Amino acid sequence: MDARIFRLENPFFTTLQNLVDLPDEMEKAFNSPSKTYVRDTRAMASTPADVKELTSAYEFILDMPGVKSGEIKVQVEDGNTLTVTGERRRDDEDKESGGKYVRMERRVGKFLRKFSLPDNANIEAISAVCRDGVLTVTVQKLPPPEPKKPKTIEVKIA
Repeated sequence: MDARIFRLENPFFTTLQNLVDLPDEMEKAFNSPSKTYVRDTRAMASTPADVKELTSAYEFILDMPGVKSGEIKVQVEDGNTLTVTGERRRDDEDKESGGKYVRMERRVGKFLRKFSLPDNANIEAISAVCRDGVLTVTVQKLPPPEPKKPKTIEVKIA
């Protein structure tokens, strides 16, 4: 809105108009995703995983090079969502050596993956093992329901 339309050419009204009109950068900031959303999306995209279905279980296999088992958290959320989170950090030795990196290509920071578990997943029987930088989460399957046996009804003669 232009203050001159209402013959309000006073500097006070011009300043007021400038305060009311949001700059383009501010308007974009209100419509952009939050920092948390962007961080989580990047963490999910940079944590590749394989999912394997076996006869009696599902296996979720994730590469975790350089991550200690205490830095990995495996949870079941909302009843059927398997969540693997953690953080990959630089070694403390790097800080103490006083050297500087010429190139840094190995990813550090938080990681996150979420998987929707199928209906036949037994959330009470989940195990996780990290061996040689590879995390394997095994979710056992529930046994299939037994087929209903037909009920035989005796026919009486009347």
